Amino acid sequence: MSSGSDLTRRELLIRAAAGMAAIAVGTRESDAKTASRPNILFILADDLGYADLSIYGRPDIKSPNIDRIGSDGMRFTQAYANSAVCSATRTALITGRYQYRLRLGLEEPLVGNPDVGLPPEQPTLPSLLRKTGYGTTLIGKWHMGAPPKFGPLQSGYDHFYGFRGGALDYFTHRGPADVGDDLWDDDMQIHQTGYLTQLLGARAVATIDGYAKTRQPFLLSLHFNAPHWPWEAPGEKAESQRVADRLTTDRRAMFDFDGGSQNTYRQMVEAMDREVGRVLHALEAGGLAQNTLVIFTSDNGGERFSDTWPFTGRKTELLEGGLRIPALIRWPGRVPARSVTDQVAISMDWLPTLLAAAGTTPDPASPPDGVNLLPVLTANAAPMPRSLFWRYKANAQRAAREGDYKFLKILDNTFLFNVTLDPMERANLKSREPQIYEQLVAAWHRWNTDMLPEVAESATDSFTGAQLADHIGSPAATSKPDFGADD
Repeated sequence: MSSGSDLTRRELLIRAAAGMAAIAVGTRESDAKTASRPNILFILADDLGYADLSIYGRPDIKSPNIDRIGSDGMRFTQAYANSAVCSATRTALITGRYQYRLRLGLEEPLVGNPDVGLPPEQPTLPSLLRKTGYGTTLIGKWHMGAPPKFGPLQSGYDHFYGFRGGALDYFTHRGPADVGDDLWDDDMQIHQTGYLTQLLGARAVATIDGYAKTRQPFLLSLHFNAPHWPWEAPGEKAESQRVADRLTTDRRAMFDFDGGSQNTYRQMVEAMDREVGRVLHALEAGGLAQNTLVIFTSDNGGERFSDTWPFTGRKTELLEGGLRIPALIRWPGRVPARSVTDQVAISMDWLPTLLAAAGTTPDPASPPDGVNLLPVLTANAAPMPRSLFWRYKANAQRAAREGDYKFLKILDNTFLFNVTLDPMERANLKSREPQIYEQLVAAWHRWNTDMLPEVAESATDSFTGAQLADHIGSPAATSKPDFGADD
């Protein structure tokens, strides 16, 4: 017969074993819950044209690593940017809402106004994911307001490595204002030697290695500068020095209207592709690839050396070439490999889509204007009908798309195009289809009443005939909005 103390010890052992089993079950449940939430790698190029990747048909650029995201997953044929310029699209991307709901979104792009930026209280993709336990890191371009009032660390990112402004020299790491290095590690200004695209790729690899060790689910926003001007390929330090020398007398020298070539542009895109390859390899080496949702896209349509075929227009224009962007998504086991979708999508769709993938929802106080694309991406659902709207202050541009039709206004000229049958926007159907035209114009006006009005003090930009020969006769952008009869 066992003594009372023996029974107590036995009970303690039984209870301890039961407790350990419960802990093990709880741990397995926690691990399963964590594993069910995908890591998110969001790669954003800067000013990359719709057809600038070999997977989209560009013959002189080799982009096997970026292409692999699409071949392992899905390629979009009708993806749009929220704006034809940088800051406005990034505002829509991070908030999931039309950029015109925020003062920052009226900047086209944001240029040196310290009182304008993304409000820290605004719910964002990183802040909403961080609340559910995700680690959040931004590597690369911010361009949504300067500290101390604004910044990535104030808007949901745990860590930031990159630049705050709109552009950066690839070697000197100076911005257009030439006020010193605009390269930051969190809030510490740093100086590093190297080609910017490679530095961003290296930090992304190190960040993924860190998350692989902790197994914390993560959002890694990798926002390259490439292939934005100045036109500098790897090894072209002499061109960087030439631009730097000109900055001493011309503050717009970094816009580089006398530089660049198709070959330089090709090398810039291919350098970015190599870094994407390194980052994808880091996911595989860390055992993260199967549970990581990868997206590659651009912030707006292409610039000077871009290929926007079969569209016309480019950055700063609401023609299709200024708005259509490449978009690729890979999510092993969820998004079918080698698939193509005709779903009409826009930058602000990624917030509700990625929150749904992570098993969470938007903030009800800031409901998204974008839609959750997961049913189309993962469940083979039919494409959803969309109504999309744009506004761009330079040249009083307005646009709306519903179904196959698009309303477009530039200055006093108005158009109706079937962009499915006529992607080059050549046949103006306004007189042939007056009812459709009037319906789209009325829809644009209803939508516009919910947006902030254009303001004279906001920046806007466009190309002129003096800058680009194919824009002969185009006027310089004015900060004063043109409230014409069609508005």
